[in-house]
Amino acid sequence: MTAGHLLALLILATAAASARAADPAEDVFDLKDLRVKITESLPYLELGQGDRKVLLMRHQDPGHVIEQPFDKTSRDCPPYCVQPMQLAPGVETIGELELIDYLGRAAAGEDVLVIDSRTPPWTALGMIPGALFIPYTRLDPATAEPRSVAELMELEFGVVRAEGLWNFGSAKTLVFYCNGPWCGQSPTNIRALLEYGYPAHKLKWYRGGMQAWEQLGFTTVKPAVAGAGR
Repeated sequence: MTAGHLLALLILATAAASARAADPAEDVFDLKDLRVKITESLPYLELGQGDRKVLLMRHQDPGHVIEQPFDKTSRDCPPYCVQPMQLAPGVETIGELELIDYLGRAAAGEDVLVIDSRTPPWTALGMIPGALFIPYTRLDPATAEPRSVAELMELEFGVVRAEGLWNFGSAKTLVFYCNGPWCGQSPTNIRALLEYGYPAHKLKWYRGGMQAWEQLGFTTVKPAVAGAGR
């Protein structure tokens, strides 16, 4: 084994040790010869997670199955009702590869935020690497104070307020997800932002959420304690 191969193995074993679905602690993998890639040309993606690096990859055991609680097929409706494929005109519904592309763009410094809009009991089970934790309650008009929403818009989303009006010219592209097609948390936030005037083309929705993410064996991480996640 070459020194480069050994280094790759060590990076994988340490950087992604926090992963839940794809956990190198269960085995050691050769990054240059993964059995289960994301796509044929994209074996994994290295992302920043706070002050460390995480490798976004898929579980390398083809026999791996979804863990609780995302192994369930049915939940009480209401409140856990199936969401439509299109939330609103102009809001794009995306899949895993598009989400991974946005994660890469955010990591490269583009004006993109991937937002986990779930509540702490859910995020404690694992988040998508590179996502920012902003509970949906901080944007929901039913629970959030207007001043708190305004702070998020200005400090996190890049929206400018002048003379009482919002200017979305430099607003970031926001990519929301929650628990899955049965989860209404991120849809609630997207609809609220549309009411505030946020441009629909700058709002994206990963409808599959954590249910689909776990189904494909992707890496998950524990939430970091940071400003927007308080």
